Amino acid sequence: RGLAVPPVLAAAAPPAPVWVPAGCRGAQGRFAYKLLHDLFANYSSALRPVEDTDQALNVTLQVTLSQIIDMDERNQVLTSYLWVRQAWLDAHLTWDKDAYDGIDSIRIPSSYVWRPDIILYNNADDRFGGSMETNVVLRSNGHIMWDSPAITKSSCKVDVSYFPFDGQRCRLTFGSWTYNGNQIDLRNRLDAGDLTDFVENVEWEVLGMPATRNVITYGCCSEPYPDVTYTLLLRRRASFYIFNLLLPCIMVSFLAPLGFYLPADSGEKVSLGVTVLLALTVFQLLVAESMPPSESVPLIGKYYIATMTMITASTALTIFIMNVHHCGPGARPVPPWARRLILHHMARLCCVYEVGESCKSPQRGPGRWAGRGDAGMPGESPGEGEVGAEAGGCPRVHCLCHQDSLLKNVGYIAGCFRRHRATQRWTSEWKKVAKVMDRFFMWVFFLMVFLMSVLVLGKAA
Repeated sequence: RGLAVPPVLAAAAPPAPVWVPAGCRGAQGRFAYKLLHDLFANYSSALRPVEDTDQALNVTLQVTLSQIIDMDERNQVLTSYLWVRQAWLDAHLTWDKDAYDGIDSIRIPSSYVWRPDIILYNNADDRFGGSMETNVVLRSNGHIMWDSPAITKSSCKVDVSYFPFDGQRCRLTFGSWTYNGNQIDLRNRLDAGDLTDFVENVEWEVLGMPATRNVITYGCCSEPYPDVTYTLLLRRRASFYIFNLLLPCIMVSFLAPLGFYLPADSGEKVSLGVTVLLALTVFQLLVAESMPPSESVPLIGKYYIATMTMITASTALTIFIMNVHHCGPGARPVPPWARRLILHHMARLCCVYEVGESCKSPQRGPGRWAGRGDAGMPGESPGEGEVGAEAGGCPRVHCLCHQDSLLKNVGYIAGCFRRHRATQRWTSEWKKVAKVMDRFFMWVFFLMVFLMSVLVLGKAA
């Protein structure tokens, strides 16, 4: 006492042992070992643990959804990560906790005790694997609780009628495979699946997971078989598909009517329509690869088909209008009804005007397009008719030229010029008809694309 201990020696010295009474050293370990030996001395995990074999064993089931791993729409398989909790009462595994130093619960491997053969009825896994071999919690009153994680693949009927604005209802049905309702009374612990620890999925939004208990009598057996069915309510997050499939289709669709606005002399009108058609075909194949081959066509697929039909019709009309535009010198005059309907009413409606005119300028009447002339030659100017009449009726004594051959040549040249002017007017009239039809169908197809887009979005909403 009174002697100072050097700091180095004080730090290296071992701590003084804590004094424990000799009767308590290792008591919990010895009692736990003795308890385990006493419980399983004459226990068999092959028999249903009830005192009366005619009595049904109550088994409660609770499912916690942790994660949606994958939804395979084409094969209609849902892969999910679940935590399955089963609880029941084992009449052969009870003890007095006071006789074992107050031990109220122990954790032992699940293979030591009897377990209910609860499986997923609509399992779609080729290996048909069950739950993980985890420990069970055994209490002194015989209550057993078994928590086991499981990655399940369940069959799910996928309805893609409103893809990508669709919602799915996937069912997870759990039940005993060999025990009927008179032997195991399976019940759900909660009215819905637990979503507290759910990890959000990037593609699917979980709206709920209600649970229902069903008692079904199958054709093979007369005994009832209870099951617990969890209905997973899913809604697709459509943002990815809107930006990658729907918006490109809408933008490409608006290019189709612009093919009518393209000048016919450019030679690219038909090429534009065919290019747009091929682009939509590629998008259609992308959608078809991920969808199941069913009779229900997805909403976006219907939009693609309608747009492709519209583009096909526009390309066919473009070919017809180009044929009208390129009417050669041998073309007939524009019929009166076409001149009145197209060159007058439709030209005013579509605001098609010539150089120097505008939409507000007064339109010429349908009879003015051919011009005035004689000898049944449309487009002949008044001056040309008067010159011809003067040349034909002029007295010979007043003519400056007295050679008959010269007069015939002049008349021939004047006739050729009149025919050439008439042919030019007919050709320009057919070009004007083609231009008016182009402008008219352009607005019609713009309206069709807009209405189809609104209908698709409205139906999805």
